[in-house]
Amino acid sequence: MGFDPRYLERNFTSVGTRPVRPDGLDKVTGRARYGADFNMAGQLVGAILRSPHAHARIRNIDTSKAEKLAGVKAVVTSADLPDLTDGNAEMYAILDNCMARGKALYDGHAVAAVAAIDARTARKALKLIEIDYEVLPHVTDVDEAMKPTAPVLHETVFTEGVEPTPDKPSNVAKRTQYGHGDIEAGFGQADFIVERSFKTEQTHQGYIEPHACVANANSDGTADLWVCTQGHFVYRQHCAELLGLEVSKLRVTSSEIGGGFGGKTHVWAEPVALALSRKAGRPVKLVMTRDEVFRASGPTSATSIDVKIGARKDGTITAATATLRYSCGPWYGMWAELGAMTSFACYNLENVKTVGYEVLVNRPKVAAYRAPSAPMAAFAVESVIDELAKKLEMDAVEFRIRNAAREGTRSSYGPVYGPIGIGPTLEAAKNHPHMKAPLGKNQGRGMACGFWFNFGGQTCTDINIGPDGSVSLAVGTMDVGGSRASLSMVAAEELGIPYENVKAVVADTSSLGYNDMTDGSRGTFSTSLATISAARNAIQVLRERAAQTWDIPVEDVAWEKGHAVAKGEKYGNLPSLSLKEIAAKAGNTGGPIAGHSELVADGAGVSFATHICDIEVDPQTGATKVLRYTVVQDAGKAVHPTYVEGQYQGGAAQGIGWALNEEYIYGTDGRLQNAGFLDYRIPVCSDLPMIDTQILEIPNPNHPYGVRGVGETSIVPPLAAIANAVSNAAGVRMTHIPMSPPRILAAIKGEQAG
Repeated sequence: MGFDPRYLERNFTSVGTRPVRPDGLDKVTGRARYGADFNMAGQLVGAILRSPHAHARIRNIDTSKAEKLAGVKAVVTSADLPDLTDGNAEMYAILDNCMARGKALYDGHAVAAVAAIDARTARKALKLIEIDYEVLPHVTDVDEAMKPTAPVLHETVFTEGVEPTPDKPSNVAKRTQYGHGDIEAGFGQADFIVERSFKTEQTHQGYIEPHACVANANSDGTADLWVCTQGHFVYRQHCAELLGLEVSKLRVTSSEIGGGFGGKTHVWAEPVALALSRKAGRPVKLVMTRDEVFRASGPTSATSIDVKIGARKDGTITAATATLRYSCGPWYGMWAELGAMTSFACYNLENVKTVGYEVLVNRPKVAAYRAPSAPMAAFAVESVIDELAKKLEMDAVEFRIRNAAREGTRSSYGPVYGPIGIGPTLEAAKNHPHMKAPLGKNQGRGMACGFWFNFGGQTCTDINIGPDGSVSLAVGTMDVGGSRASLSMVAAEELGIPYENVKAVVADTSSLGYNDMTDGSRGTFSTSLATISAARNAIQVLRERAAQTWDIPVEDVAWEKGHAVAKGEKYGNLPSLSLKEIAAKAGNTGGPIAGHSELVADGAGVSFATHICDIEVDPQTGATKVLRYTVVQDAGKAVHPTYVEGQYQGGAAQGIGWALNEEYIYGTDGRLQNAGFLDYRIPVCSDLPMIDTQILEIPNPNHPYGVRGVGETSIVPPLAAIANAVSNAAGVRMTHIPMSPPRILAAIKGEQAG
């Protein structure tokens, strides 16, 4: 189902319009059911006891007093979640994070849990659990963790990707490398070289809804889980494996989701809730507090990055390198690897090399945050690009245009690009009125580019046509940004019926085939592919029913604008049959009419964006004010332009918070000091300008409509665009994110002293 060039001239009926979202009314009136809104008769309240230490050996856990407390129905520890992972390191890390096994590895690590008749009793029971800790040395900084003298989190971790394999355990779990060409020769050709080091602090996704679930383990070995998640099929897989259940015996139903941004792609407390329910023989509801969300659910990585780029006098980049160190929490992932892959993806480079290090620290297990790892890498690279342009006395946009990747470019991480949008976004930014607007005193303008891969993956959908002609679309990808409306529009487009006649629902895991996690900007891309396929299957059935009604060959029946039409002059007297007319007679022509699709959605199509930002800096206090912000991004084809614009604006808003204010602050004791929105400051309306957007549409050749994912790329450029703006306003290069007033003021004073 590749892109059909005829779609460039096609006048879409539904796709590209801006209908009201179907879930909007329920959400603004409070009728929508989120994770904490679900209840079951006889349910218990779950609560988790968490480690107060950053690193400690658990010598003994005594739960006897808690078990004897009236109203307590179950107490669980790691003994109630035995290791069934069969050597799978990824699953063991998930298990170890859900309930500490032998050692507590960060402040907030779960060590025990209770289920009681009410919250007060549950809290009292937690206080009665006695734990004998041996406090161990800890390390929370990514650079400190790499030193030979750092306390080692795991004696079994030896750095992968290094030859020969080290003979001593280390906090450096893995090394990865990407690139091509001759780096030394490339730098030898350079007339100018800029080399700098950067740091970014750990941030949280900041979703408003905390993690919440209701678990019910039945006596017959089946179980149900109601949960706020970005992927209920993956949650089913992980929970079943950790609890030793057959996957088919666990049904997971997703609630509405009050924000996720990658943070709800992991199980955190759900296996614990199931274990409590299994032990108590009753449903258990478990809702994280905000403190728990910050202390014990996945933030993004903190990083330390070195970048070196060289260029000739004519503005051609000759070589570029980056070394990226990403914190992973106590268990490694592929965070530095993603940073290494995305670092220079915007540019056409003959000589490029990136090296990533996954570093273990005594902090919570890292989770994705919207284009995970790419914003930090872009901050470092785009800052150096800006500084190099100044050395060359070239306009920052022109310098990027000269070196931008294009169709046929071999990317820095390997693949050769097809049609891509980085050049068009740069040209659009160059010609945007924002770029030409005057600046005032203490004001600076910055711009930066960003990239994200976009994913596809396993996807399944069902289309069912009712006897009244209404269409039910069942999908298995979570709606995290209005995708139910977009997918209804796609179904309506294919079937040739009004958008209002289609209702999309997110089916539970027992009602639909497997779907991958809603991440990687895959939701609309992959599920629209499956929806198109399912709609075309349904159209085939509709044509067959019309052919049966007319008693003509199905080959002589076409589907046009929601109607079956008999082709050929010999059928000139046959009136067309609408979808509703065919559906009304379905009981007499073969029964219900449906379309089904299961596929692996390959060819998601990479995504690029260019952002422009104006900042005012108070030189006396270091305080900043964002004056103006513009996002230019390629959507391939904007199915619902309003939602696309919302994704652009949301990413920019989160990037503004990340760049200027947000960070995890740990004390010398290894404990998180700002586990709440009072002290962890996300942007509010008064912190943000109106964020302008410009949608470009460079079709993805692997999608019938040309669609690309859009949800993640918009968070990649802001850190760099804002850093470049602040640096230009303050007259000093900023290299540490977030650029809080004290850091800016210190940089200004340091520059003045120098």
